[in-house]
Amino acid sequence: MTNEMLIVLVILIGAIVLFITEWVRIDLVALAVVVCLMLSGVISPSQALSGFSSSAVITIAALFVVGGGVLNTGLAGTVGRKILNIAGEGELRLIVVLMLAVALLSSVMSDTGTVAVLLPAVIYLARSSGISASKLLMPLAFGSLLGGAMTLIGTPPNIIVSDTLEQAGRESFVFFSYTPMGLILLAIGTCYMAFIGRKLIKDRAPDATVETAVTPGELIDTYRLSENLFRLRVRADSRLIGMTIAGSQWGRDHGVRILKIFRPKESRTGLARFRLRREITKQIEFEEIEPTPDSIIEIDDILLVEGDSSVVSEVALRWSLGLQPAKSDDEDSLLSDEAGVAEVILPPGSGLVGKTLTESRFSNTYGLTVLAIKRPGNKDVLDTKDTRFRFGDSLLVQGPWSKIMTLKDRRRDFVVTGQPAEYIASTRQSKAYVALAILVGMVVLIVTDVVPVTAATLSAALLMVLTGCLTMDEGYKAISWKSIILIAGMIPMAAALESVGLVDMAANSFVGTLGAYGPRAVLAGLFLLTAVFTQVLSNTATTVVIAPIGLAAADSLSVEPYAFMMAVAVAASMGFASPVASPVNTLVMGAGNYRFGDYARVGGIMIVISGIAAVIALPVIFPF
Repeated sequence: MTNEMLIVLVILIGAIVLFITEWVRIDLVALAVVVCLMLSGVISPSQALSGFSSSAVITIAALFVVGGGVLNTGLAGTVGRKILNIAGEGELRLIVVLMLAVALLSSVMSDTGTVAVLLPAVIYLARSSGISASKLLMPLAFGSLLGGAMTLIGTPPNIIVSDTLEQAGRESFVFFSYTPMGLILLAIGTCYMAFIGRKLIKDRAPDATVETAVTPGELIDTYRLSENLFRLRVRADSRLIGMTIAGSQWGRDHGVRILKIFRPKESRTGLARFRLRREITKQIEFEEIEPTPDSIIEIDDILLVEGDSSVVSEVALRWSLGLQPAKSDDEDSLLSDEAGVAEVILPPGSGLVGKTLTESRFSNTYGLTVLAIKRPGNKDVLDTKDTRFRFGDSLLVQGPWSKIMTLKDRRRDFVVTGQPAEYIASTRQSKAYVALAILVGMVVLIVTDVVPVTAATLSAALLMVLTGCLTMDEGYKAISWKSIILIAGMIPMAAALESVGLVDMAANSFVGTLGAYGPRAVLAGLFLLTAVFTQVLSNTATTVVIAPIGLAAADSLSVEPYAFMMAVAVAASMGFASPVASPVNTLVMGAGNYRFGDYARVGGIMIVISGIAAVIALPVIFPF
């Protein structure tokens, strides 16, 4: 092994370790790979930066924008809910229809976005049908992953594999090249989940956090918010007068959050003030103010706060505030056309994971208040002051709907699951048919090969913005920049592996070990290797590294590479055996009250069955 091989191998192993442990953000790891490859001199700077000009990267970025338009207009939710309306109430029928519906949607848009949109509807279906949500949510997640394997644009690995073929001078896969194998896997996966998988899923009582997370009012009841609501009147001698909410540091120091400010409309001088203090809870009219970190507290304000009763009492005494019980309609005052509450789930790649609420500066950064935190498997609401966030945690947030929608746009950091139907209906629904027309037009252009895939997706992304399906800023937010940087950073790694001969070495090792048993054995090895790595690494990073090995293995065996490359692509969608293998698994983990072992037990068998099907079917669809 040469020195250059050792250098590239060390960089690759280091990147894999960091990807698995998540000690460093995956996009930073990818950038570090680019820098290390440049500094080592293994490849030239232009080669090291080639990923950022890759057509695959541009195509994936454009597809994020297109998917954002489909989600923002409510098109995905409308289509999904209409499909689910025909599902009936039987568990078997629900699973079949649900998997087919989510696969259809995720074949042309983000699987994470699809699951996030359908999650509340599926929970409602489970509850209304008297079925445990755990029986439906894992099929929802698995169906979305299988749907991504059905088309060229279904998932980034499909585009990467096609681009790898094109870069090698081979005919690339087209839009429906993935469909035959994808349909076979979807049929097998649906039958497995309907007749075997659902019996392997333990019928656990759903987490209350998500079981009732359909409307904001139900969320308030679920989190028992009314038990910790109080009113505090700002007395004339209070040190709080003239201070901002952020300056009081109540949240950081005491875990007490100001949810609403009731400010008297009357004059506060002379007899008016005396009467105000005497009748402040009677006939005086108040205006409701949505608090922000910069809101200034004034004399005679009444603060609606949330916190532990003993702590609120201590705060009232320390700051000279009149403590009053919350009124019966105070819960309703948290919900309006302008503001409300919602539940958000933290996916594995969220920037909040590992931080406390204070360290994340959540209120200052997002303009929202975290009222409560729940964790899968933990029945109690966690302390908001000192709890370090983990992936899968559910946060109850309160504040303006516009700010909540900002979290909805940051899909890699948050997944919003609790919103009122009337608010969703008002978000660009009139543009839904425009988004549908653009999406269909893009698919037609790709299928007919009138223009290159990159041109078709960029045109669709541009039209989404120009027609108002989403703004340019929302388009930028729709793009998962972590994924884009990851792919752009790992493409040079594939080039480096190939240039120093490690790809040929790995391919020869595959062929030397399995080649004696024929191409099917090599295909099975590639499928297994990709599927295993996908459980712990990003499926895009896995594909970038393994796809060139599959191509070289085919050359070494002197066979056509398409079955091998398709095996790598579909295996990259087999993230069934771990809750961290895919964001969609994490999204349903709390709602279904799943354990790590549930994914390994149900998903592991599904990977084996899918692998057997791929080894049998792929050489028939793509002869060697």
